[in-house]
Amino acid sequence: MAGRIRAGLGIAAFPFDAPRDFFAFAERCEAGGVDSLWQTDRLHGSDAQLEALATMATLAGLTSRIKFGMNAVVASLRDPLVLAKQCATIDFLSCGRLLPVFGVGAEADPVWKATGRDPAERGRRADEALEIAQRLWRGDEVHFAGRYYAYAGARIAPLPVQQPLPCWIGGSSPAAIRRTARLGTGWLAGIQPPAEVRRVIEAIRAELAKTGRTIDTDHYGATIPCRIGQLDAAQAGRFGRAGADVVVTGTAAAVVARGREYVAAGATKLVLIPLARGTRELMDQAARLIGEVLPALEG
Repeated sequence: MAGRIRAGLGIAAFPFDAPRDFFAFAERCEAGGVDSLWQTDRLHGSDAQLEALATMATLAGLTSRIKFGMNAVVASLRDPLVLAKQCATIDFLSCGRLLPVFGVGAEADPVWKATGRDPAERGRRADEALEIAQRLWRGDEVHFAGRYYAYAGARIAPLPVQQPLPCWIGGSSPAAIRRTARLGTGWLAGIQPPAEVRRVIEAIRAELAKTGRTIDTDHYGATIPCRIGQLDAAQAGRFGRAGADVVVTGTAAAVVARGREYVAAGATKLVLIPLARGTRELMDQAARLIGEVLPALEG
């Protein structure tokens, strides 16, 4: 194991009773010394879920220390100039606290039909978008003629405070592994068991050896849906399908033990997703994770 272990909290579907409860949650996490906050990206659907970049901008103004990231923005659905400008602005205003993560989305996601896009092209779209965004973040004047995007002399200002701006990649397919080795500064796993996380990290490192690039040993992450206590019937129906090898419930010690399995697999950035419904339940889970789990993992 190499690198310092850091643990953050994330949300997917909006779990709060009221919008301002999200602010209280973020302030509680900052006051509790949480490393980072994360928002899952989903543009299409009937379940209430915050837009990831708007959430990052809100956190930039709401907090002063904590880092924050999107887990993971589907680059194939975003215009690269707009995406680069949004990320640069958020990083600039937050004095360098943005942790952007990008993916291509699932092939079966109904968003492709809803937006009239071919899911078979999502990887190539993302590759072009990320190449353009990285050049813009460096301050380049971008001339680009690709299959999906064309720019003539595009550039942005202000630039991100972080140079280079982190560009973590999500996904576990062979294409995602190659994308991480070619463009990424880190990798964040989706909801998958420790053995799969180990396999992907080892594959990324093997691919990096071919490219001559390096990724810091503490730039590999894992996502852990968890609950201190047991899921009720409705929650079990929603989350139980994911399997006990990825969703951990029970005692705080059980959550810590699962986190350490991911650390043993090579992950040093852990994103814990508290499984809760309603503000009171979510805040209780967050308090217990902050008090009982994060110190044990980071210590």
